[in-house]
Amino acid sequence: MLPTDIELLHVPGPPAALPDGTRAVVSVVRPDLADDEYVGHLWSVDLEGDDAPRPLTRGHRDTAPDVSPDGRWVVFLRAEHEGKPQVHVVEAAGGEPIRLTDAPLGASEPRFSPDGTRIVYLARVPEEGRYSADGSPGAEEPRHITELRYRADGIGFVRDRPQHAFVVDVPVDGERPAALPEPVALTAGDIGVAGVRWLPSGEALVGVSARHASRESDLRSDAVLIDASPAGDPAPPVPLTDADQGSRLGVDAVLPSSDGSTLWLLASDLGPTGRDFVAAQVGLYRLPLGAAGGAPERLTDPESDQLAGALAELDGDPLVIVERRGAAHLVRVAADGTATTLVGGTSVVTGVAVASRTGRVVVTAASPSSSGEVLSVDAASGRVQTRTDLSAPLRETGRVREPVELVATAPDGYEVHGWVVTPDEQRYGSGPHPTILLIHGGPFAQYTHALFDEVQVLVEAGYGVVLGNPRGSSGYGREHGLAIRGAFGTVDTEDVLALLGSALEDPALDGERVGVMGGSYGGYLTAWLTTRTDRFAAAIVERGFLDPISFVGSSDIGWFFGLEYLGDANDEHGAVALAAQSPMAHVGDVRTPTLVIHSEQDWRCPVEQGQRWFVELKRRGVEAELLLFPGEGHELTRSGRPRHRKVRFDHVLRWWSTHLPIEG
Repeated sequence: MLPTDIELLHVPGPPAALPDGTRAVVSVVRPDLADDEYVGHLWSVDLEGDDAPRPLTRGHRDTAPDVSPDGRWVVFLRAEHEGKPQVHVVEAAGGEPIRLTDAPLGASEPRFSPDGTRIVYLARVPEEGRYSADGSPGAEEPRHITELRYRADGIGFVRDRPQHAFVVDVPVDGERPAALPEPVALTAGDIGVAGVRWLPSGEALVGVSARHASRESDLRSDAVLIDASPAGDPAPPVPLTDADQGSRLGVDAVLPSSDGSTLWLLASDLGPTGRDFVAAQVGLYRLPLGAAGGAPERLTDPESDQLAGALAELDGDPLVIVERRGAAHLVRVAADGTATTLVGGTSVVTGVAVASRTGRVVVTAASPSSSGEVLSVDAASGRVQTRTDLSAPLRETGRVREPVELVATAPDGYEVHGWVVTPDEQRYGSGPHPTILLIHGGPFAQYTHALFDEVQVLVEAGYGVVLGNPRGSSGYGREHGLAIRGAFGTVDTEDVLALLGSALEDPALDGERVGVMGGSYGGYLTAWLTTRTDRFAAAIVERGFLDPISFVGSSDIGWFFGLEYLGDANDEHGAVALAAQSPMAHVGDVRTPTLVIHSEQDWRCPVEQGQRWFVELKRRGVEAELLLFPGEGHELTRSGRPRHRKVRFDHVLRWWSTHLPIEG
């Protein structure tokens, strides 16, 4: 890929299925460098015949579709140029969309009621006098903060704009209303809700909310019940898991069973403190609803299975996405916990839906040669068909290189899994090529088999790339993820160096010309490596976690992240242990030229982390540069403004061309 090829990254969102299973509706969004925004439409995808996908809408950015129970309507979000997403409906056969909301900060997650007459959606409700489109932030009253949790990366301050659930009526017979319908608030107050879903009766909804007394000092959240037809002011949601009564769960997502007897939960057990999040693998739980009641029962293995954020139901069995060694598989879980993989291999499943009448499963999934496609799955036969070719324009450039899997052995005998990608031999010869070690964030995350723009841009420029999932990563079991608790910079360092060493046995890669780069935790480990060794010609430290001391209190998760992962400096011997894992404590040992990249609005790894690393290097005479992106947060490389993403690639390639020039 060239940096400008990010416009060819056509990425599908989670699909919706027509009840009869004949077609799916999916949003396809791409970066647009001219508009400097993400643009895209809804597409109708044939699941049975040979019809090519056809556009269903033609808005600036149309996303998040849901299909009505009778199959007539599609509800979705439309954002105009530089505008906020609002709820619209359009007939599934096509037509002119009808706008239903005017939420001041935008709407999200629209869902049809079981009878198809109402739509629930979520919207943040701004405090009076704040976030006015024509107002100046400097004219607002000061924020009086009394609790620990008050802002989030990518959102900003949250306590003055809680997220609540609303319902609007679907237009009768498709008539365009003279005025926008009046929304009815289902929740209100200072504590918001997320992930709402209708119960089959339509009388109530379920969602996720942290309402317990200790919510400011732990990470637990509850599944809650929400009245769908409040007679007056909304009543507070009723906890179904109830952290106040001893639940240890952090609930991420909920889905009622089709018969209303069960609530499926994606949740993690956070231990007695409610903060034991390190490698606390997200699992599938079953919670009985109704008079029988009962406690949540975990159906997936807490030691081996880490679930990603999607949930559907097929004939009474939940469908989940399980991370497995760089893949994300679609798995069907039976009542006794027996798991059957429906989509496996190197697929990285990102979304799933089920046709309510026929049981046809629709999936969106990425692969080594695609940023995402729509798949049709026959659960009975196991047949999987790819129904789109969204990445064809990118592949047709001839600038896509597929990775080769690599397994290395760490000094203690531990197996390390990853990939190596080499440049096109016709363009760059057989090498040896300068090589870049790439390290992911998290740390409890994984590099996957999916097409990755970072890798593709580097390889197109002539670099070999080595990447993998050292201890601390997800997708390899809980023990693998726990291995670096209180031990940052130990076995993870050994693992990435073992992976690099194994890759460099290939004569196509040049072991004398090697660089290293990574973001977030990857920024940590990149910086850490430069405190341990001078073997790298240069480094790029991006949005790094670099000083665990100042991180506490400045990061939106800093009050618990560093404390749980690395330890507490206020504990006995804690200061010594913390310093032993802190790059900033060893910055004086760095001699490696370093480009520091950070975003000014990054509240996950605050900008002071990068600024201080840059200053400490410069004042010690180490070659260093600082690249700051205004208006961006922690997700710059994934969802930042398209022009910023392109410019970032330009600077990355400039840096490497200076310190690792391509010969010939």
